[in-house]
Amino acid sequence: MRIVFAGTPEFSVPCLDAAAARGEVVGVYTQPDRPAGRGRALAESPVKQRATQLGIDVFQPATLRDAEAQAQLRELKPDLLVVVAYGLILPQAVLDIPTHGCWNVHASLLPRWRGAAPIQRAIEAGDELTGVDLMRMEKGLDTGPLMLRLTTPITDTDTGGTLHDRLSALGAEVLGDGLKLLRAGMVPVATPQPAEGATYAHKLDKAEAKLDWALPAAVLARKVRAFYPWPIAECELAGERLRVHGAVPISDAAARALGAGRHAPGTLMAGTREGLTVACGDGALRLTHVQREGGKPQPVADFLNARPQLKTA
Repeated sequence: MRIVFAGTPEFSVPCLDAAAARGEVVGVYTQPDRPAGRGRALAESPVKQRATQLGIDVFQPATLRDAEAQAQLRELKPDLLVVVAYGLILPQAVLDIPTHGCWNVHASLLPRWRGAAPIQRAIEAGDELTGVDLMRMEKGLDTGPLMLRLTTPITDTDTGGTLHDRLSALGAEVLGDGLKLLRAGMVPVATPQPAEGATYAHKLDKAEAKLDWALPAAVLARKVRAFYPWPIAECELAGERLRVHGAVPISDAAARALGAGRHAPGTLMAGTREGLTVACGDGALRLTHVQREGGKPQPVADFLNARPQLKTA
């Protein structure tokens, strides 16, 4: 089975390995090299790096809308095109090229969280369950019929990073299951997505990272977890800007004991080795790991060594 794989970030790499294990990957498409890091040197995508290690030809067109790029894909004579977080729009002319069409691995339970940032938006929204869907692609954005699905709970300690890694592994598993069926001559049955329950996972923006203390503590805690390790939540507290790497809402009883409800949102109510406890619109949030401007992430106990005037116990 001749497979062409299209993907770009680290999330896609296990799926590339799964495709290579179940068929002949005759080409890999990934986004063009882009400047990265302080030196702004051109950097290869994780998928390109892995494809090079596997000895697979790599193609990096800026678009798949022009006739030349489509002719190049057609010359590869793919039986199947597998797309995982590629980042470029596939026009209908491209979807029509592979014998068995185009499959997509998407990191949500569709139709919930179509779009660019389903992992982080699921945590931010307080979803208790997520997963990966193997979808047959059509022209709409993540609207194609579903073939296979694997699910996983979202725990109270999951971050954007931990859930990313878990779903990446599940994505490779669900893709491998689908390819195994196809190789056996059993094309997975595709079922249209439900008409109800569609939501859109907007791309993450650094401007969203600032914590609004007027929001409930539980909402802010989810945002801190969702935005880790990028873009990382930040706040204004005790006269300086801090990046927040870890935070938990404290119990209602503990918040009341510290005077939550009597203090304005954003008030630092306690500074202990356990964390900096801040009044919120509802309840209180305890920051456990922070980063000062120009500094490194550190537990609050270390932060308080440099700001002893903030200690309350």
